[in-house]
Amino acid sequence: MVTELLQKYIWLIQTFIRAGMKGLSLEELSRRWENRFGQAYARRSFNNHREAIEDIFSIRIECDRRTNRYFIRYSDDVKDENAASAWLINTFTVNSILTLGKERLTGRVSVEDIPSGHRYLAETMDAMLENREIVISYRKYTGTETSTYTLHPYAVKENSRRWYIVAYCMERQQVRVYGMDRIMEMKTTDTVFRMPDGFDVDALFSTSFGVYLSDKAPEEIIFRTSATEARYMEDLPLHQSQKLISEDGDSALFSIFASPNESLVMELLRLSPRIEVLSPDSLRKEIASRAEQTVKLYGK
Repeated sequence: MVTELLQKYIWLIQTFIRAGMKGLSLEELSRRWENRFGQAYARRSFNNHREAIEDIFSIRIECDRRTNRYFIRYSDDVKDENAASAWLINTFTVNSILTLGKERLTGRVSVEDIPSGHRYLAETMDAMLENREIVISYRKYTGTETSTYTLHPYAVKENSRRWYIVAYCMERQQVRVYGMDRIMEMKTTDTVFRMPDGFDVDALFSTSFGVYLSDKAPEEIIFRTSATEARYMEDLPLHQSQKLISEDGDSALFSIFASPNESLVMELLRLSPRIEVLSPDSLRKEIASRAEQTVKLYGK
């Protein structure tokens, strides 16, 4: 249900973006809707969709009362107005294009498969829209036992080709993160929960790396890169807090403010030797120790 609705919301947004400030009358929109979805488009349905689009994407479809035409103000900027909205718009738009042109584009388009999320993403978003509790059967990578958790699904987050649920766990009495690919079964209950005031998933992970909520306090991490690697870092920052400290033509210094969790350690190790961690000293030693272990492994 959610996937179908989101596809319709995305279609509406893209239709109004293409229409520009001139906008569309309800009659013009209805004709396009009928051509696209094969059914009539009632004013009541359109108004419901307008409200949902504003709630989900923070994009408002306005009406010019003088002409009775609907439009998105500053439509040229909508796509970059909000990163999460832009990501959803682009993702569903590309998926729609790929679906419609599957036969004609066979062998010409390649995308990475995200193995998790497809099975439970729609159901999770359904529960989120209604603030309903979910119950999951969950199996960790580190064991074979399955545990049952009662969750208040606050948000969903994608990271490294995996989907995760950010939720308050009733059994653990704290906010936890659950990989959707480890969920064996999910059930939505009739119990309604209340979202915490001002909850923002991006703020929750602002000093984390990846999807892990670290117990370690965040700290400034400084690293050096080559001039070539610096260009990659500027286009695709290691972390949202990344700042350029200095550059001299041969190398560059960057800093991030984050918790040095396991995910960050593994990412810094992956990028070696193209970058060198300078501080804190504890993190530098940890990277060096793991590099030595890798050399010993391959030295055998």
